[in-house]
Amino acid sequence: MSRAFINEDAGGEPARRYALPALDDPAYLAAAARALLQGANEGDSASAEAATGYVFGDPALIREVSAILAEARAHGNERLEQLAERYLRRAGR
Repeated sequence: MSRAFINEDAGGEPARRYALPALDDPAYLAAAARALLQGANEGDSASAEAATGYVFGDPALIREVSAILAEARAHGNERLEQLAERYLRRAGR
């Protein structure tokens, strides 16, 4: 059967994949924070949360999201700034 006719999302879990380093990689937390913001931007938070093991607004990623927020402000990326601010508000910051 052609792949065009196969519903790979049939289990209810979005098929979106995020390229993340190994959990023990020092870059994992920053990559997870970016994946969560990307998922929120694309309306696919559930997939990003499943891929990272963190939920949007998890306080464990405050430092990483704060760094992304500073970067977004420095580069004038208003959408990323908005998402990072929303994340931090949800995290209680």
